[in-house]
Amino acid sequence: MKYFEDIAAGEVWRLDRREVSAEEIIAFATKYDPQPFHIDAEAAEQSFFGTLIASGWHTNAMVMGMLADCIKTQQLVSLGAPGIDQCRWLVPVRPGDVLSGRATVMATRPSASRPMGLVTLRTEVFNHVDAKVVQLDGVGMYGIRPSPGSDATA
Repeated sequence: MKYFEDIAAGEVWRLDRREVSAEEIIAFATKYDPQPFHIDAEAAEQSFFGTLIASGWHTNAMVMGMLADCIKTQQLVSLGAPGIDQCRWLVPVRPGDVLSGRATVMATRPSASRPMGLVTLRTEVFNHVDAKVVQLDGVGMYGIRPSPGSDATA
């Protein structure tokens, strides 16, 4: 297990690659963001974007999945997050894009009110031509190492 005390500013966590399909773009947008350039390929061709694009919220959901996989792989003791401070959708995500990225630990600090640590992350995701599609800045909550002899388990 990797606890808050094991996380240092400057660390970079790699996010695995993920391919995006037209079908998932349409399915997500149909349910959550049914704008023509997200759900209808013909309408999208006539739009400002010129092609079907993923909703920014879908992009964030994909990034969260990539980050969650990274957290599991590293066996980080994640306790969730209080939110995102900044989100920038920089380049639209299109069908066939292959996304990859990184989360950089910008700062760490112990919580003043709870037995946990707070980690400020900058998460950046790029498409297969290295264009940055999204940048998220936020804080995550991570478990602290149990004291020797305590009954606490992660």
